[in-house]
Amino acid sequence: MMPILILAAGAASRMRGADKLMENVDGQPLLARQIETAQAVSDDVRVALPPGPHPRQSIVERAGARSVIVTDAVEGMGASLRTIFATLGPDDFHAMLLLGDLPDITESDLRAVQRATQSHPDAVVWRGATEDGKGGHPIIFSRKLFPAFSKLCGDDGGREIVIRAGTRVHLVPLPGQRARTDLDTPEEWAAWRAARHVT
Repeated sequence: MMPILILAAGAASRMRGADKLMENVDGQPLLARQIETAQAVSDDVRVALPPGPHPRQSIVERAGARSVIVTDAVEGMGASLRTIFATLGPDDFHAMLLLGDLPDITESDLRAVQRATQSHPDAVVWRGATEDGKGGHPIIFSRKLFPAFSKLCGDDGGREIVIRAGTRVHLVPLPGQRARTDLDTPEEWAAWRAARHVT
């Protein structure tokens, strides 16, 4: 079973005091929705979290996913990636990386990227993309790349790892822009809800 690694350790500082991962999406907190979507595809869902106590931890516990505490989460995304990829073992041949703040991602999107590992086995990175071809999430990494994550630091989101994979990155177009729709401010959330006719 391919592990799905959800990043949810960020501070959401642009939300001006609110927590974007606790925003209501389809009747539940966004983080709960992301975990539920991932669990429809894999029995092994791991969530990178900031040090507790934190409301996100109770969501992960209730969902039955695995909490991975990022003790140095204030360092940035590099710390989250370094910490959660370190939990992978020798029997993990691929791992799917999923951001916690993508409210439009669906189970079918995850499955589409997952299928690409079989249809394009020569790649080492399989990446969800917008329908017009811009790279986004989720991203699956071959175990050949796992050691590179141990070297990340600061707010390095692993972009260089993808760039170094070069022609061995396979893009999987997903409907619309949902591979890149992340909402970082109250205004972005309001606009997104207005577009969905949700109050």
